[in-house]
Amino acid sequence: MNTMLMRTDPFRDLDRFAQQVLGTSARPAVMPMDAWRDGEEFVVEFDLPGIDADSLDIDIERNVVTVRAERPSVDPNREMLASERPRGVFSRQLVLGENLDTDRIEASYQEGVLRLQIPVAEKAKPRKISVERTSTHKAINENGTQREVINA
Repeated sequence: MNTMLMRTDPFRDLDRFAQQVLGTSARPAVMPMDAWRDGEEFVVEFDLPGIDADSLDIDIERNVVTVRAERPSVDPNREMLASERPRGVFSRQLVLGENLDTDRIEASYQEGVLRLQIPVAEKAKPRKISVERTSTHKAINENGTQREVINA
């Protein structure tokens, strides 16, 4: 009985494909992100180590923010011993809630971290409404029904 050596393992190939598409903590497919609320603004940070700030592009259309960055290809004349960092164009979209003020987004890039600060829209902030005392009187309409009249 001859045994055949299987050169490809379909499960290993599927795992490798999943790592490339879905990403792992060691090799993310997209730029990793943290987001939180800090008082009257939302903060979003993207890890983009080794990215030239000039390659960063942030677009806003309605309530969708698109972040693009590029890590250049390896010099073809360089003999690589390991090449684990993803290269090329990275892109990520965020759909922001209507309660955020997309006209006043601020962006900064420091030590490989892109930070977006997005203020809460004025219309979405809780506000107090003062209640004034009024006196009410009942008036009689022409048809004889009563209605309340509020005097401020």
